[in-house]
Amino acid sequence: MKKRTQEEMNRMSIDEFRSADKIPMVVVLDNIRSQHNIGSVFRTADAFRLEAIHLCGITATPPHREIHKTALGSTESVEWKHFETTAESIQELKESGYTIVAVEQAIESILIHMFVPDKQKKYALIFGNEVNGIEDDIMNSSDFCLEIPQYGTKHSLNISVSAGIVIWEFYVKMNGINN
Repeated sequence: MKKRTQEEMNRMSIDEFRSADKIPMVVVLDNIRSQHNIGSVFRTADAFRLEAIHLCGITATPPHREIHKTALGSTESVEWKHFETTAESIQELKESGYTIVAVEQAIESILIHMFVPDKQKKYALIFGNEVNGIEDDIMNSSDFCLEIPQYGTKHSLNISVSAGIVIWEFYVKMNGINN
């Protein structure tokens, strides 16, 4: 087995990325403290060609050295916007026809593997603060909640890991990938 070379990966340029079709999805980061987590989410959003990222509240914005460490340039390809509050982001997304999805451990949540996205809808996925999760008012303004089942002692995943899992699930289900 041989690893692919950079040339064999046929990567898009930033201009090609910006003009390419995107998955109708926006990631909303609700008061994320770690710039490394923010950068990782940018990289995942680039990998799966998401529409944008909304950085809300205390969530740091590019350019930032700590974001760049994990984003590896994806802050240049992925569209992003900062909002003073997550509620402002949600309001804009609702007005633009997005279905608002909290990703959280909550009563009446839907387990991620049981959820089937509607390919005709646009989704906004909200990921919350590393300690406190998604703010209560944002939970209440969400259309529904998805949960990643966990079976260990911590019942807590890093936000960048959670984003990767949920985005991959949506990507697979919206693009009909079976293997």
